[in-house]
Amino acid sequence: MNKLTKVGLSALCGSLAAISAANAGDMTVTGGVDMSWYSAGGGSADTGNPIGMGSNLTFKGAGELDNGWTFDLTVAMLNQDAYSNTNVTITMGGLGELDLNQGNSANGIDAMDDKMPTAWEEPWGAGLGTGVQLVRGVGTTPNVQYKTPKILGMTLVGAVAPDMGSADVNDKAYSGTASGGSTGAGYDATLSINPSFGTELLSGLELFVGAHYTENYDESLENDRYEGVGGITLDLGPISVGYATSGISTGKTVTKSDTDFYKNHMYGIAFNINDDLSVSYGNHESQKGYVTPGALDSVYVEITSWQVAYSMGGASFRYASVDVNNAAYQTSSEYDKSANIISLSLAF
Repeated sequence: MNKLTKVGLSALCGSLAAISAANAGDMTVTGGVDMSWYSAGGGSADTGNPIGMGSNLTFKGAGELDNGWTFDLTVAMLNQDAYSNTNVTITMGGLGELDLNQGNSANGIDAMDDKMPTAWEEPWGAGLGTGVQLVRGVGTTPNVQYKTPKILGMTLVGAVAPDMGSADVNDKAYSGTASGGSTGAGYDATLSINPSFGTELLSGLELFVGAHYTENYDESLENDRYEGVGGITLDLGPISVGYATSGISTGKTVTKSDTDFYKNHMYGIAFNINDDLSVSYGNHESQKGYVTPGALDSVYVEITSWQVAYSMGGASFRYASVDVNNAAYQTSSEYDKSANIISLSLAF
């Protein structure tokens, strides 16, 4: 981590300067590089160049207001110095947290799309394109989120996106309506519970549930959209297990070939052999259903993945073996795929 400089609040986020004068804060930059070797199998196309490289930079700012509240700014850059997202989190002591977010997938129900334990990545995210549809809610649209303090092991989160599907907006600007004005605001609510019941054995237990609603103004095209997720994870010493289910009701009603819903079931188990070495197995099944039952049969995608991860200081070595049947909800043989991915990550 490299310390760049000390800056005032106005340099971090001009809009926050109106709240209160602030003490000087810190701005830091962290980053790393991921390098991978991809070996395709099954119905996959010719691999060509199997060597991949990804570079990431994250700028972080932090400061404190006169009343003791703190704020954090995060600006993330992805490969080839491409802008990814910005979010500002204001921690208000016993009043909880307020987060202003430009769609970095960390808010609302999107944070619960797949919470299964894993050594490296989710089965669908380890490098083999699966096309699986997960709950997103307001997470990928600019939104505002409020998180309560943890009370009796429970944390409640509410998030709202003023216009679902809108693009990121610069300061002193606006996006215009998304989706031709047919889509309105989106609302998320999630609840996480850590009910240890006073026993050390269940201290690693978490129950979670979340829901999303998108209002639609043009019912001749589609109805309102709904998403939901619920699951459980448990840490028992070096072993972590989890199961969850989720669903999406698209609201589409026009033609029999329109997608009516997606349903997902997932489970995972991870074993931390020691502080540096871990292994895991994950399974994810997704069903796609159509508006007119029987006219088109539902399609099932199944993804499985074995993974190993080893850390050594700032270096991480990862391996994933992934298999998918009916990728992208297609049933022809070329959509049955497999791959082995070896990855090295270096952080600074």
